[in-house]
Amino acid sequence: MKAIRVYQFGGPEVLKLEDLSDPKPAAGQVVVRTRAIGINPVETYVREGKYGPKQFPYTPGTDAAGIIEAVGANVTRFKPGMRVYTSGALSGAYAELALCSEDQVHPLPDGISFEQGAALGVPYATAYYGLFLRAKPLAGETILVHGASGSVGSAAVQFAVAFGLTVFGTAGTDEGRKVVREQGADHFLDHHAPDYLKQIMDLTGQAGVNIVLEMAAHQNLGKVLGVLAKEGRVVVIGSRGPVEINPRDIMSRTADIRGMTLMNATPKELKGIHAAIIAGLKNGTLRPIINKSFPLADAGKAHEAVLAHGSHGKIVLTP
Repeated sequence: MKAIRVYQFGGPEVLKLEDLSDPKPAAGQVVVRTRAIGINPVETYVREGKYGPKQFPYTPGTDAAGIIEAVGANVTRFKPGMRVYTSGALSGAYAELALCSEDQVHPLPDGISFEQGAALGVPYATAYYGLFLRAKPLAGETILVHGASGSVGSAAVQFAVAFGLTVFGTAGTDEGRKVVREQGADHFLDHHAPDYLKQIMDLTGQAGVNIVLEMAAHQNLGKVLGVLAKEGRVVVIGSRGPVEINPRDIMSRTADIRGMTLMNATPKELKGIHAAIIAGLKNGTLRPIINKSFPLADAGKAHEAVLAHGSHGKIVLTP
């Protein structure tokens, strides 16, 4: 099989396409023939060495969708030929074949493309975890999704709309705001506009929003505290560095700043998260958005695209 291999930390050029032996499943494992592979920003941080030591060489990636190729002993939920998506890969997902444990694989409903399936593992699970398990919303509350056109942000908007929240979504381009509007957000704002936070306060009658899902805390955390309602919650989903805040903004509102990382979700939580994702795909409330598709050999270009300014939807590789 062909797979991307990384032998050292560095830029996109360290992603090398190589021929490897096909993986064989042991007990409790399956092999997925990938038809689409999801690119996540965290994979660029790992490649650069920002997330600590790594055993080389390795194949990046956790998210893919495709067909079960083979199953090991004691696998009961899957058979060869079944359509699935992955939320982890023992051998890495940037490859024609991915070796996974049985609990890293989930049925892909009919009518959902492989490209859409590759957009589920990290983005939709992160959005669900941040919204429902960390923010703990009540139907009828207001929510600001900061960076709502990206893969996590658009997933969060879809979940929030289905749950009955009033949704404010921001994006930095006209195309991005079109995406936010199409996902059902009640208000879609330009987070580059100097007065967009004032617009939020005006639209809420100066009450502020109950929840903020923050994708870029290094830029925005100090600002969004000022648009929180009393007892509001900010969930930090993404940050690329430190930020300065005024603690009085939290004190005066009896507000919470809540961190999260999907890696801390328990097996029980993950089981529930993926049950909810599959249900949403079946009933049509969840609709993964695909932006661009690259061949496997162009994984480096895909890594550049996922971090590009104004990127919206999901970047995928197609083996």
